[in-house]
Amino acid sequence: MAVLMAFRMPIAFAMGISGFVGLAVQLGPRPAFAVLERTFFDSSASFILVAIPLFILMAELLTSGDVTRRAIFACQAWLGHVKGGLAMATVGASVILAALVGSSTASTAAMSASAFPEMRNHNYSQRLAAAVVSVGGTLAVVVPPSIVLVVYGVLTETSIGKLFIAGIIPGLLTALGLVVVIKVIAHTTDQAPKGDPFDLGRAVKASRHILPLTVLMVLVIGAIYGGIASPSEAAALGVMGSLILVLLQRTLSFLEFSRSVSGAIRATVMIVAIVACSAIFSNYLAFTRITHGLLEFVATTDMSRGQIMAIIIVALLVMGMFMDQLAILSLAMPLAFPTAMALDYDPVWFGIVVTKTVEIGLLTPPLGLNVYVASAQTGVPLSKIFRGILPFFLMELVVLLLLLLVPEITLWLPGMMLK
Repeated sequence: MAVLMAFRMPIAFAMGISGFVGLAVQLGPRPAFAVLERTFFDSSASFILVAIPLFILMAELLTSGDVTRRAIFACQAWLGHVKGGLAMATVGASVILAALVGSSTASTAAMSASAFPEMRNHNYSQRLAAAVVSVGGTLAVVVPPSIVLVVYGVLTETSIGKLFIAGIIPGLLTALGLVVVIKVIAHTTDQAPKGDPFDLGRAVKASRHILPLTVLMVLVIGAIYGGIASPSEAAALGVMGSLILVLLQRTLSFLEFSRSVSGAIRATVMIVAIVACSAIFSNYLAFTRITHGLLEFVATTDMSRGQIMAIIIVALLVMGMFMDQLAILSLAMPLAFPTAMALDYDPVWFGIVVTKTVEIGLLTPPLGLNVYVASAQTGVPLSKIFRGILPFFLMELVVLLLLLLVPEITLWLPGMMLK
């Protein structure tokens, strides 16, 4: 698998091929083909996977229909007048985008195209403006409906509805941390000047574009929280609401609609391929009894639960320097999840911690996927963005530590859900 990845083969095919070769060596070609056929079908035919194309299509429709850009300008109208306010408004808009698009790279790209030029027009430094759009995009990893949470739920058979609800408070806590860092930077440096004077009429007028988005968010997340709909059903509700919204606003052409569907299909095929090939590789690990041996080690080791969890977190952070989020989940969860369950950790809490950890990986060199997206969109050098991200990176580590030490932050809302 490492050799195939070194030759830049997509992670899904590298896992699938190496898992099949391993099964063929262990069991012989005929049984390996039987396992391949059953595993690929069972993993890709899961009903819960329906949520993935629907949430992606919802994001594509809202982005193509210009709805997300209007939400960004609405947040800027309310906060842009204070020192550092445009950057804070970008974080607020990132939370809204995160609750609509579910993809960190899509959120970063949208912010780079809309919020970055606005900050530059108001004399924000390149370093801060590009860093804010980069870190703001990571909120889509934790805030529901996160595609990463869906994939984690599928890979580990954890309730996706509970994962979505569990991600709300950590996501808002992260956004609050970003605002605090921006406030400190604004008052200790000259990177974030004041914006235009506050105009109440302009702010109220701009808020008209947030109201329908807020209603849509409440419907989707509220349906899951209230036990009215499953995540897949809520995703279908979100697609229908998004389509109605862009049609009423007359902001979606037939060409843009076709591109939205095409984009959703391409992203879905990639994600389902990762899930299916990960299942093949997991079967290989099961036949080699690696997972069983790891669980025996956990049961007999003198290391504490905290020490083992720290090793898992550090390993995920290191993987985040070189891989994207879905690749990390597909590679790490076959071993990390059984280990965490053997240590009697809550699967929902562990999912949010893992998701938060891979979110940090979006900002760390040498890969730092969000930084690359922001740099490509804005033209700011990578080195400058990575330097600007440093204070936000430290804040992310503080939030991760809080989630590790205080599980109630994650588990309180899921515990209140209606069954």
